[in-house]
Amino acid sequence: MADPFRLRVMKAISAHLKSIVPANGYVADLSDYTDSAGRPAERVFRGRTSYGDNDPIPMLSVLEDLRPADTLNGTANSVAAVNQFRILIQGFVKDDKTHPLDPAYHLSAEVIKALVAGKKERFNLLGLGGTGPCVMGLSIGQPVHRPPDDDVSAVAYFLVPVTLTLAENLETPFA
Repeated sequence: MADPFRLRVMKAISAHLKSIVPANGYVADLSDYTDSAGRPAERVFRGRTSYGDNDPIPMLSVLEDLRPADTLNGTANSVAAVNQFRILIQGFVKDDKTHPLDPAYHLSAEVIKALVAGKKERFNLLGLGGTGPCVMGLSIGQPVHRPPDDDVSAVAYFLVPVTLTLAENLETPFA
């Protein structure tokens, strides 16, 4: 079965963030890797909110924003819709003991740089252009950086809000 369009969008964002590697001019390495037990492992996750000591640092989680945009889902007589799809990119970094947020500022800047690179092709944002559903716009909000607090995270972290403008056919979410 094909993935619904919004899941394809989340997978495209995740894949795009995995391009944050030194070979592409970044300092951080968010590529997939092999863990110490020889298993394939990731540094970019979708929909995950709980982490532990065995998870890699740095790492990212791509989450749907709990605060949905105040937009209508199509019109009364149309199956076509242009909607705002709000997501959050949460990043976790190793602390700098003297200045705990410095690594978070560095990685959030690289995340924003990578997202901007995904906007290069105006009619093919994130590689999701074409004749079917597509991403028509990508807006990046102000990042928020937080020190470790043992409530949300034991390490410094950040959140980058992203709003995607999606053109969708509500009758065919799998197209």
